[in-house]
Amino acid sequence: MKNQYSRVRYYLTAVICIAAGVFFDQITKYFALARLKGKEPYIIIKNVFHLEYLENRGAAFGLFQNQRIFFFCSVAVICAAVIWFYARVPMEKRYVPLRACAVLITAGALGNFIDRVRLNYVVDFFYFKLIDFPIFNVADIFVTAAAFLLFVLLCFYYKEEELERILHSRK
Repeated sequence: MKNQYSRVRYYLTAVICIAAGVFFDQITKYFALARLKGKEPYIIIKNVFHLEYLENRGAAFGLFQNQRIFFFCSVAVICAAVIWFYARVPMEKRYVPLRACAVLITAGALGNFIDRVRLNYVVDFFYFKLIDFPIFNVADIFVTAAAFLLFVLLCFYYKEEELERILHSRK
C-alpha cells in the first residue's frame, strides 16, 4: 500500500510541477505580449541582453516555419515518450534528476504547444544581443536546460546497468 501511495505522490508531484512550469511560461508570454508587442525592445543591459518581442512560427533557430502538423505530432510523441520513460524510472532518490528532466521537457513542450494552438505562433522575447543568439522564451529554457542535464546525466552520472534497468523494466 505504501509503495502505491509513493507512486501516486510521484506522479501527482510531476503533474503539479508541469502545470507550474506551463503557468510560469504562459504568464511570462502574457507580459511579453502586453508590454513588448509593437514596441521598441526593453534594454536590460545595453548591447548585451534585451527583451524583444518576436512571433516565432518555426522551431529553434527558425527551422520548420509554419509546419503546424509537424509541431502538433512532435508534442504528442514527446509527451508519450516522457510518460513511458517516467513510468519506467525507479521511484528512488537517485533517479530524481531524470524525473526532473522529464518534467521540464514536458512543461516546455506544452508551453510552446499552447501558444501554437492559441496564437498560431510561439511568443519569444529573451534576446542576447551580445552574441546575436536567436530570441527565445521560458519554455525553450526548460527544454534546453533539461536536454543538457539529461546529456550530462546519461554520459557521466548513471552507469550503463542503471540505464538498462530503466529501459528493460516491466511495470
